[in-house]
Amino acid sequence: MIRATDIHSVTDFTRNAKAYIQQIRESKSPMALTVNGNAQVVIQDAESFQLMVDELEHSRFIAAMRESEAAVRSGQVQNLDEAFSQVRGEVGL
Repeated sequence: MIRATDIHSVTDFTRNAKAYIQQIRESKSPMALTVNGNAQVVIQDAESFQLMVDELEHSRFIAAMRESEAAVRSGQVQNLDEAFSQVRGEVGL
């Protein structure tokens, strides 16, 4: 979540980039940059970004595993040999 104190104009960020980048790196908190009062971009340190991406990928993996488990439980699966046989037939091998 971006705090109200972490919302700044692009102009202000440009003038004080070094200080803001240091603040972001130390706090690990993202910062929103505005143009004409409207949020346009969010910046954050690379380590926090990578952690966020890793967590998202992990969540997607868990969701896919749960979906697969549900398919197995409901019988929506096919034996591997049958699947390969079907594919071979469809492509003429």
